Amino acid sequence: MLNLMVNGKSFQSSAPLSVAELLLHLQCDAARVAVEHNGIILQGEHFATTPLADGDRLEIVQFVGGG
Repeated sequence: MLNLMVNGKSFQSSAPLSVAELLLHLQCDAARVAVEHNGIILQGEHFATTPLADGDRLEIVQFVGGG
């Protein structure tokens, strides 16, 4: 079982996940978010290759356009 904190809320997965897979599960467009993983801001090109481990903490911020 994978136990994560995502934006201050508990998230559990029975399967291993990468950051990209988590974003898909959360229905987030990877091109429109910033992700902080355990205090480090990730570049988008690393989402697919960054595995998540039990106890990881993520902050996901979605970009919103407007005018």
